[in-house]
Amino acid sequence: MATPIRIDFVSDVSCPWCVIGLRALETALERIGPDLAPEFHFQPFELNPNMPREGQDITEHIAEKYGATPDQQEQSRAMIRQRGADVGFTFAMDKRSRIYNTFDAHRLLHWAEDTGRQKELKHALFEAYFTNGEDPSAHDTLLRAAEKAGLDLAAAQAVLESDQFADEVRTLEGFWHQQGINSVPAVIINQRHLISGGQPAELFEQALRQIAAEQ
Repeated sequence: MATPIRIDFVSDVSCPWCVIGLRALETALERIGPDLAPEFHFQPFELNPNMPREGQDITEHIAEKYGATPDQQEQSRAMIRQRGADVGFTFAMDKRSRIYNTFDAHRLLHWAEDTGRQKELKHALFEAYFTNGEDPSAHDTLLRAAEKAGLDLAAAQAVLESDQFADEVRTLEGFWHQQGINSVPAVIINQRHLISGGQPAELFEQALRQIAAEQ
């Protein structure tokens, strides 16, 4: 009988290491196979909660926030592109020129949790931003992602055109900050074990096998 395991994946849809971490985690789960029954919960985290809707030039933003020079940024992008390729994901850096506000994306993800399609929506949002260079604050982008994830478009639109789940998302963001989460991805297994960062599949696999053995 498969061992149930809860996975809280705290992340932002504009975080490249969150893509890498999720893909690596899924690879680890595939390697382990039917011995585990994972239950994903995607939790909200905004890297830039005060970002205006029109966004900011990404090179300018990273220089301001992290002090990274253009050369350092290019080295980082090359690393991210390679790590993405290693887990089967395409980072089209030439299409992604701005950082955007992601609050509405988190509201939509929160709504999608009860539909059973939350993970599909997360993947669609990552692809929209990082591969296609689309604006994840734009409702048409979010609706295309919802459609790709197999969600009810009318219901998704109703969420976006209202303030639904705004309070819930802010409460959850506050909760994870109170738990000491200040960078993402943060992967919490069975509400006890924290794995931080876009780790390789081998590390996730080893940790999951050990946690499952202790249950």
